[in-house]
Amino acid sequence: MIITSRRAALAGAGSLLAAPALAQSWAPSRPIRLIVTYPPGGVNDIVGRIIADPLTHELGQPVVVENRAGAGGNIGTVAAAQAEADGHTILFGTTALFGVNPILYANSGVDAVRDFTSLGTIGEVANILSVIPGRVEATDLRGFIAEARRKPLTYGSVGNGSSSHLSATVFLRMAGIEATHVPYRGSSPLVAAMLAKEVDFGFDTTATSTAQIRAGSIRPLAVTTTTRASALPDVPTMAEAGLAGYDLGIWFNLAVPKRTPANIVARLTEALEKSRTEQTAQRLRTAFVEPLAVPRAENDSWVAASATRWQGIAREARITLD
Repeated sequence: MIITSRRAALAGAGSLLAAPALAQSWAPSRPIRLIVTYPPGGVNDIVGRIIADPLTHELGQPVVVENRAGAGGNIGTVAAAQAEADGHTILFGTTALFGVNPILYANSGVDAVRDFTSLGTIGEVANILSVIPGRVEATDLRGFIAEARRKPLTYGSVGNGSSSHLSATVFLRMAGIEATHVPYRGSSPLVAAMLAKEVDFGFDTTATSTAQIRAGSIRPLAVTTTTRASALPDVPTMAEAGLAGYDLGIWFNLAVPKRTPANIVARLTEALEKSRTEQTAQRLRTAFVEPLAVPRAENDSWVAASATRWQGIAREARITLD
């Protein structure tokens, strides 16, 4: 089984619990839809396709990624919630879907924490605060904060209410600075905008920014987690760079509607656990994602606690869809 991340270690040590015997009483009878609620090419799509391969092997049916983008991921979440609860539709869950969308889309009729059962976590990434050479002079976080106090700046995110947006709002509040927000429709458009120098800085994940950082096209100042990203070991954390107490990691999981029968949930959970091989871990790391395996007994409470924290951040930041 796979190595747990720092958060999984905090959640509980030890190996994952064995799947119950009832997991053997169900098998999929046709291809399984894995609904990814963001466009192709972004980190969610990348991780979804990585985990779909071993799941296909474990379940004996193709696990096919279906991109259902729009409304910050809420369109795909609603589609997954309304699907037949027979194990043939799985939601690719994210921090945003569980921790922000219940605030942004309070009248949508769907709440990921309330309406879905988490099968388990997959991986975690940091957002990176990166600035644009030629638009920003600063080469470290303290210098950037000082520069932001001297002149108006604009920043990009992967969408209004996204973890990228919230990472920025928390940073601005803690740093005591202001900047104009420009939301884009996913990671790929944001990175393209940063390369085109449309904004001064942005928050994007290691999975979709690392290549451009290594090429020198954008300048990283800090990562949003309390530990450095293995893909960018020279980039300090926010705390190391001078913003003590900043900690916002982004995780991915798989989930099914809560009304899904227990034997189906058990079988899918077992398949996900068996998919966490070293080969899968290496593919995640190659995509600049850290493997994350929360022990099964801790999974529901872990997801709920993380979602509660992100919802609190969204409320405090007064995030709206406008």
